[in-house]
Amino acid sequence: MTSRFLFVAIGIVVLGTTMKVPAAETEQKLPNIVVIYTDDIGYADVGCYGAAGVNTPHIDRLATEGLRFTDAHCSAATCTPSRFALLTGSYAFRQKGTGVLSGDAAMIIRPGTATMPSLLKSVGYTTAVVGKWHLGLGNGKNNWNGRLEPGPEAIGFDYHFLIPATGDRVPCVYVEDNYVVGADPSDPIYTSYGKPIGDDPTGKDHPELLKQRWSHGHNATIINGISRIGFMQGGNRARWVDEEMADTITEKAVQFIKQHRQQPFFLYFCTHDIHVPRVPHQRFQGISSMGFRGDAIAQLDWCVGKLLETLDELEVADNTLVLFTSDNGPVLDDGYHDLANERIGRHHPAGPFRGGKYSPFEGGTRVPLIVRWPGHVPTGDESSALVGQIDFARSLAQLVGADVPDDAVRDSRNQLDALLGRDPVGRPHLIHEAGTLALRQAHWKYIPPCKPRDGLGPWQPTEIAAPGALFDLRNDPGEQLNLAMQHPQQLRDMADLLARLRADADQ
Repeated sequence: MTSRFLFVAIGIVVLGTTMKVPAAETEQKLPNIVVIYTDDIGYADVGCYGAAGVNTPHIDRLATEGLRFTDAHCSAATCTPSRFALLTGSYAFRQKGTGVLSGDAAMIIRPGTATMPSLLKSVGYTTAVVGKWHLGLGNGKNNWNGRLEPGPEAIGFDYHFLIPATGDRVPCVYVEDNYVVGADPSDPIYTSYGKPIGDDPTGKDHPELLKQRWSHGHNATIINGISRIGFMQGGNRARWVDEEMADTITEKAVQFIKQHRQQPFFLYFCTHDIHVPRVPHQRFQGISSMGFRGDAIAQLDWCVGKLLETLDELEVADNTLVLFTSDNGPVLDDGYHDLANERIGRHHPAGPFRGGKYSPFEGGTRVPLIVRWPGHVPTGDESSALVGQIDFARSLAQLVGADVPDDAVRDSRNQLDALLGRDPVGRPHLIHEAGTLALRQAHWKYIPPCKPRDGLGPWQPTEIAAPGALFDLRNDPGEQLNLAMQHPQQLRDMADLLARLRADADQ
């Protein structure tokens, strides 16, 4: 048996019971892989993790049919560095310029870098990214009226349909295979993140034109009744309608699956929900008790349901590994007045954990992770293994037998056994990036001296004084009791380990 079919040997053992598989069935084709990467979904923002005020039946179905992780983490408490780490298998702090990007930034993953999609492509996968990108495009001097390169094709994606940055940043257009969709040469697109350009009204000067008011930082060009970060001129025919965004990207994802159902495919599906501006389609408005933030969660669940429905209809679900997770923890007011704070009710977006988006506390990076692969992953079960998205690249390469170059995915570990529910422990340590670098080691959490954001916004920074904070998450998941003075050696050991890991990936 070649290494490419290693997954078969792993898959014939479920919950410790060996199944008898006829020899003719062991030469299965490679499994399809779908990574559903949501935006700003906190640990408890979906039903199977304890959400209140909104129903998520399709995501809950994934948990019923798969494995739900309770100690899974993105690599950073903001989107760009998490996405960078997920695809490259390298912590974002190792490369300058990997913070939250503007909408006209250059692509930060260098062309030719070994990535999760390029490794899968090397063994025959057709690969696609659909949805939010936020890793930059081109060389930093983008011509939105011509070919945008390099793009995702330079790091292993065969097809892309992108929200270039975020919904709250210009340009508010889609990009498909390196070109703006609907671009009109007679109405060229220009953007600026400095001086105002164009004649379009801004949220700062014309609040009476807004259908969703800005609260902080989102007061530049008005597009579709919503003011954005940055200025945009032209491209009127190409501009998206926020209420239709989920439908648009989901349809593109469904089309890709249908077109490539006869061959192994990898789909990286990046929802915009529930990032701001939260403007769900009219059919979802009012469906939750939490205003547009809750309604956007319901819309996200619908997107998941459409993908699962497609896999079922095409009869490929049994040979498809689905991973559902998020790029960082939750946030309420993140720039717009959308009643996220006022209508939160009994819902606790981060569950029992402290902090959220932008924070080094657990709520910043502890996110949902559900893994479903029929016949290979326990069903309706949960795992407390410490797992990180940083390991997806090497683990999936191991699954499909892809050769990993010596200098590639430097921080990524093979955690396939943990992801398939066979290892209850997981990683020995995991770095969290949120302005500062924090460290998890087993049930211990170390945060160095800093002024972290503490809450779901607007934020009043707390202060962690020297020598830093040490929390025992086993007894204090809410990180309320700093044990630095009671366990000084544990704190020093973790501080030393973090320093070594920061300097050298091979620890």
